[in-house]
Amino acid sequence: MLKPRQNKIIYMFFSWYISRIIDSDFKKLEFNQANFQKDRAILLLANHFSWWDGFLMFHINKLYFRKKFHVMITEENYQKVWFLKYLGSFSVRKNSRSVIETLEYAGRLLDDTNNLVLIFPQGKLYSNHTDQVQFQKGLMNMINISKRKFQYIFAATFVDYFENRKASAYCYIQGWEGVEFPSLQLIKSAYNKHFEVSRQRQCANGV
Repeated sequence: MLKPRQNKIIYMFFSWYISRIIDSDFKKLEFNQANFQKDRAILLLANHFSWWDGFLMFHINKLYFRKKFHVMITEENYQKVWFLKYLGSFSVRKNSRSVIETLEYAGRLLDDTNNLVLIFPQGKLYSNHTDQVQFQKGLMNMINISKRKFQYIFAATFVDYFENRKASAYCYIQGWEGVEFPSLQLIKSAYNKHFEVSRQRQCANGV
């Protein structure tokens, strides 16, 4: 696996740059404030439908959660988009032995209360109009490796234009307490309930 790298100047520049392109390319980004505990790490589970997803979550973390940002991405994207490694990205290569190493690394990140770890459980891009978010099995390996002291945050993001030239992004955030030893099916079910409620709220936003 390939781990994040540290460079304060590069980080500060691209943190500013991401905020700038979100402001310029979207009419607005709206998200609600969900209760969370500042003294616990965050496992942020989000749907994955566009190039923007990681940047939007990075920006929301910057504005709201204010944790040290980490995100699991493919090795291909890690090498292709050179600056991602300086924004907390670490890589996974599917169908290789290094997957276990990546999941162990992510699990240990969740043991540090200062961290936020973003995971796209679908594992690849799906349409924003999908009925249900699929979950890859590797998520449970990561959770089981951790000390289970972190908190779950669900994020469901939708993009619509309505009457505007520029699209608006709407992110619906919810904390989930779960149980001490959850199953993949339980987490998937809880997330998809949030996703469906969020989708219905998004439909109600129509002009």
